[in-house]
Amino acid sequence: MTFEFDKIIDRTNTSSSKWTKYDRPDIIPMWVADMDFETAPCIKSALLERINHGIYGYTQPPAELSSTVVTYLKTEFNWAIDTDWIIWLPSLVVGLNVVSRAFAEEGDAILSNTPIYPPFLSAPTYGNRETITAPLVWSGTKWAMDFDALEKTVTDKTKAFLFCSPHNPTGRVWDSKELNELVAFCHKHNLTIISDEIHAGLILDEDKTHTVTANLPDAADISVTLLSASKTFNMPGLGCAYAVVKNTTLRNKLKKVMNGIVHHVGALGYTATLAAYKDGKSWHTALVKYLRQNRDHVEANLSAHDRLTAYHSEATYLTWIDARNMNVDNPSTYFEKFGIGLYDGAPFGAPGFLRLNFACPQSVLSEALKRINKGLEALT
Repeated sequence: MTFEFDKIIDRTNTSSSKWTKYDRPDIIPMWVADMDFETAPCIKSALLERINHGIYGYTQPPAELSSTVVTYLKTEFNWAIDTDWIIWLPSLVVGLNVVSRAFAEEGDAILSNTPIYPPFLSAPTYGNRETITAPLVWSGTKWAMDFDALEKTVTDKTKAFLFCSPHNPTGRVWDSKELNELVAFCHKHNLTIISDEIHAGLILDEDKTHTVTANLPDAADISVTLLSASKTFNMPGLGCAYAVVKNTTLRNKLKKVMNGIVHHVGALGYTATLAAYKDGKSWHTALVKYLRQNRDHVEANLSAHDRLTAYHSEATYLTWIDARNMNVDNPSTYFEKFGIGLYDGAPFGAPGFLRLNFACPQSVLSEALKRINKGLEALT
């Protein structure tokens, strides 16, 4: 079966957050992390069948959904879990906020690395917890955790580590050595590992695989893993995510914080997730191949410019770019003048950087790269 990733779909009249951000309709938006592709046909079919039923009342998880998640995680990541470990959430960002409250008290601190997806930095502070950070370092070949910096940053008030794997925005696929070092660090300082692994299904480098942090020796009992089908299958607007928590004490803490404030997942979110995990493999395989080609196109194009450094994305559909050599006040605002909308690095904790979403038809990507080139040429 073939899939039409080259198909251009008009999203301008769908209230799309991605496409309504800019006042100018000529700007190509490449900022927020959703894809300009139709989702898998199996998901569309399942949704249409559910919609045609005509009643959309309060909905429990379908009977086979939890067991399907168990099968999916074992098949894709060799991670064996029990259905009792699963806690359903309306979104991963909701998950980041409730875990920040569940595993740290007011006045405590939560540690993370920068650059990082912006809700990692805001979620603790919304709950009157302190956000503390240590920067990732560029080794010359890859972004890496700086454990010396982490040791200097952690305090007695630090209760949890918010971790992102694969990493957004740098696209790193952490290897087992790095992950084991992180687990040892968290044990040493009695930290709960809260691991956002929403991009686990988007590994682009063919020589790499995703290792679930909680699946490492000594990690499960201190880990909370946040997952969703939304990024891999392009359905974030349907609102369905979940936490996997082996440790009963941690699981009960999370459920207690959620009581009365976290709404149930909607019927269509459950329906789409079940269809994705049961029948979406062929579409997913084709998607990763297409994204890999787009990634290579971006990196080949931007490598020609000394004003930008585009880092290799081992995973995700995002390219992290150092634009500080452009010597402009705000690189994202600058490129908007040339009709391209990129995500400013400042909310990630990295002013002067940019994040580019390349999950779009290749013709659109080529036009976007032409506009970036035009903006860079105007600097000389």
